[in-house]
Amino acid sequence: MRLFDQRGFDETTVDDIARAAGVSRRTFFRYFDSKSAVLWNNFDREIDELRRHLSATDHATPLVDAIRQAVLAVNDYGADDSVELALRMKLINSVSSVQSTAAVLYAAWERVIAEFVGQRLAIAPTSLYAVALSRATSGACRAGFDQWLLDPDLDLRECLDEAMTYLATGFARP
Repeated sequence: MRLFDQRGFDETTVDDIARAAGVSRRTFFRYFDSKSAVLWNNFDREIDELRRHLSATDHATPLVDAIRQAVLAVNDYGADDSVELALRMKLINSVSSVQSTAAVLYAAWERVIAEFVGQRLAIAPTSLYAVALSRATSGACRAGFDQWLLDPDLDLRECLDEAMTYLATGFARP
C-alpha cells in the first residue's frame, strides 16, 4: 500500500512489491493472482464475517436493521487501519483495472446479503426483492464510503450508518 501511495498503482510493478516485501516474484504469485489482488487481501474474510454477523442476528430484528448492524460490525476499523483503508478505497474508485476486480467482489458481497434476505423471508435469493435490497445496500455503503473519503474528519461507521438509515427509511429526507 505504501508503494501504491508513493508511486501510484499503475507505476508500481509486481517486482517492486515483491522486492519491498523481501520475497521473490514467484512467492508473490503464490499468494496473489495479480497486483490488484493485494488491495483485496482480506476481502474473503470480510465476506465470511458479514455472513457470520447476518446469521447471528436475532430473527426479531427488522430486516434492514439486521443488515445495517452487520455492515457496521464488519466495517469497524481502528484508527491505524483507516489510513490504509482510505488509500485502498481511493485506488478502487480511481484505477480502472482495480474497478473491474471490485465489481466481481462487490457482487460476492451482494450475494451474501441476498442469501440472508432470501433465508429470512423464505424467498429465493435470486428474487427481485432479495437482489434489489442487496444491491441497494451495496450502493448505500459505497455512498457512505465515498462521503467518508471526501472529508477525513468524518467517521466511517457514522457515514455508513447514515446511508443505511436512509435506506431503511425509504430515503425520507432528514
